[in-house]
Amino acid sequence: MKKKKALITGVAGQDGSYLTEFLLSNNYEVFGILRRNSIVEHQRNRIEYLGDKINLEYGDVMDISSLNRIIKSTMPDEIYNLAAQSHVRISFDIPQFTTQTNSIGVLNILESFKSICPKAKFYQASSSEMFGRSVDSDNFQRETTPFEPTSPYGCAKVFAFYLVKHYRNAHNLFCSNGILFNHESPRRGSNFVTNKVVKAAVKIKLGLDNKLVLGNMNSYRDWGHSKDYVRAMHSIINHSKPDDFVVATGITRTVNEMCEYVFGKLDLKMSDYITQDPKFMRPEELKYLRGDSSKIRKTLNWHPKISFEKLMDEMINHWYGIFNSKNVQV
Repeated sequence: MKKKKALITGVAGQDGSYLTEFLLSNNYEVFGILRRNSIVEHQRNRIEYLGDKINLEYGDVMDISSLNRIIKSTMPDEIYNLAAQSHVRISFDIPQFTTQTNSIGVLNILESFKSICPKAKFYQASSSEMFGRSVDSDNFQRETTPFEPTSPYGCAKVFAFYLVKHYRNAHNLFCSNGILFNHESPRRGSNFVTNKVVKAAVKIKLGLDNKLVLGNMNSYRDWGHSKDYVRAMHSIINHSKPDDFVVATGITRTVNEMCEYVFGKLDLKMSDYITQDPKFMRPEELKYLRGDSSKIRKTLNWHPKISFEKLMDEMINHWYGIFNSKNVQV
């Protein structure tokens, strides 16, 4: 049986690496687009161990010639666009770059897809940040909740979301959006709040540090595991028709509650070590996110398998392993 071919932008990121593993386990041939930077080790460290199991090409969503070249040479059955400037707070510092990459970059891929392999299927990594301050009366956000983004990142993702819907309707392409709520793992960048907290707490426990500086502690987030969410991506792109789905656990916690769990797991009193600094606050705070994923649960039989507690424990064990092996300090 001929293997399906998948092309992943943002292949070296958290989701890209887990999605690659998942697709390989399902007998796919996987191609990934790497955005070149000067430190090769850092850009490949999440996927280095896969070796020649994955086919990597240098390219960029802002470079149409590279997209055309890679799509022509691979002729994928499925295209997963996970490339983005993915840090919401930093999008306030670099709004133009964020908007170009997260919206015009999507337009570039859609154009290449439409021109070269229109029979393929396309998945766009949309975001809960698109909802912004908009919450339904039952305190959930779902596919029908209006978008009111509160960051350049969220605004760019809204534009991309509607581009995908437009190309679906105007050009009869199989284009779907996965509106993913926060999802974490040990592979999450340590400038994101979950891994920042876990990494710092483990360092404090091991006597390698003595403080953790955070921004808003009262923001509510719906946290899941990236492994669960890449399964959702695959289900969405393999649905019988293109559509848009919220992917979430439906359980919300504050940053403060997350810190309490992590520090408590390490037998530490978090108030002894955590301080707040305005520089980590967003100019317009997004206070509340909670997803209603009943549509994907009913339609595609997707359910999260990994609990918040198991997710945090896995991240704690990950950092323990790093700091304890060869006495490495990260």
